[in-house]
Amino acid sequence: MSFPSADTPLYNHPLPDIEQWLKEQGCQQDENQLHCWHVQRPKWEAELLLDVEQIIVRYINAGENGQDIQRAFKYSLSRQDIEQAVFSGP
Repeated sequence: MSFPSADTPLYNHPLPDIEQWLKEQGCQQDENQLHCWHVQRPKWEAELLLDVEQIIVRYINAGENGQDIQRAFKYSLSRQDIEQAVFSGP
């Protein structure tokens, strides 16, 4: 599959491309909530929600006292910028 260039805003990517990109990043789609994805790394795990205007990322137990850290990234950001921000961890 050929993605648009990495500096293309995510809103210019078709949904199947976004889903394939998430799979390539090691994310797994929730079978019941298709807009919800999970990713685990050695030092952190997160839930990604494909919302209407943005990707919402919740890093699980990543904050002080085991609290979740939540961030949101607009689809107007490039795929490369979102990839660097999300997958570098909390």
